[in-house]
Amino acid sequence: MAPPVPLTVPPPDHQGNSWPIASRPARIGQSARPDLRCRNLRRLSSPLRTLPRRISELHYDPTGTVARAHEAALIAIARLEAGFGEHLAPLADFLLRSESVASSEIEHIDAGWRAFGKAVAGGKASNEAKSQLAAVKALITMVDAAGSGRIALVDLLDAHRLLMAIDYYAARDAGQLRDVQNWIGGGDYTPINAAHVPPPPELVAELIADLLVFVNRDDLPILAQAAIAHAQFESIHPFTDGNGRIGRALISAVLRRRGPTHRVTVPLASVMLADTGRYFVHLNRFRDCDVDGFVEYLAVGRSTPARPHRNPPGLSLNCPGAGEKSRARVRTQRTRRCSAHCSTPQSSTPTRHNGSPAPPMPAPRALGRLTDAGILELLSESKRNRIWAAIDVLAELDALSAAIGRRTIGEL
Repeated sequence: MAPPVPLTVPPPDHQGNSWPIASRPARIGQSARPDLRCRNLRRLSSPLRTLPRRISELHYDPTGTVARAHEAALIAIARLEAGFGEHLAPLADFLLRSESVASSEIEHIDAGWRAFGKAVAGGKASNEAKSQLAAVKALITMVDAAGSGRIALVDLLDAHRLLMAIDYYAARDAGQLRDVQNWIGGGDYTPINAAHVPPPPELVAELIADLLVFVNRDDLPILAQAAIAHAQFESIHPFTDGNGRIGRALISAVLRRRGPTHRVTVPLASVMLADTGRYFVHLNRFRDCDVDGFVEYLAVGRSTPARPHRNPPGLSLNCPGAGEKSRARVRTQRTRRCSAHCSTPQSSTPTRHNGSPAPPMPAPRALGRLTDAGILELLSESKRNRIWAAIDVLAELDALSAAIGRRTIGEL
């Protein structure tokens, strides 16, 4: 097998670009199947469409500040992964959901944590909440598939099918590569003034196959591979909808396949959400040759939420403190009730009159006490299939996303 073709050329050119294979501009012709959205394509004469280069055999080695950021990010992720079992194992699912929800918010899909909690518990929920839950399922599918050691086209299609399952209008295109021309920005019926016009549909399968070869290689710097794979995926834009969420899930999938993460999902989407303008600027610069800039952007973003801050193992979650606050509320409520109705204080462990342990409190009664104490919140009004949420945990998840955003904006 021939050695990989270098991606970088030392030194960078006068524009600071070190990616020698910029996407090629091409005129939009009649090759795209015309439909309602692309009926004006034939009248366009400017070179709007970009054709991503093949990257399956290309190699990339970060240098200088990019290499240092790349190394720091991998160290931070390793520390987070190592400390996750002891401190945050019960919150693994919550962090994964937090990543998916933030990824949906980038696409302006935000139902709020309470509505999302109802969707997770199977209650009646809004379409936005269902869409956010679908993003969670798509991310799980991608990451689990990557854990087997290889990412295949069927994994992308399965994740996309789950993501778009609740969208009636997208049902036709769910789980399959697009067969129409699409674009980002511009108008509904024309790509004039669009921020990016991806390649025509007849090239999508070939470009995705090329990308998957790149994704499944083991001779590339791990985080750089994830960054390039994401940017290339977004440049191809292989689906009619849902490209951003699937593309961001691909980053976590690459990290799982290569090994830095086994249990933790670093909330990178919260970093992107903190400044979406910067995120999109770096994606556009990637298409104009600046791979170093996007790799460094992702590396700094990965290390920001993963790096130790105040509380081990690195996230600004105060869940142990939240648990103690909850116990204090229960003790306070129990003492107040006792002072009004009892002659002696109640012990923390219920007992019978003869001193033997009392049976466990019935679930409805226990949930009622926790709700009265302000620990749980009743999310559903139905008398059947009631859904409760832990208020402090939801508050901490919101605080986590906000804290990551503040720290990221200050460092990028």
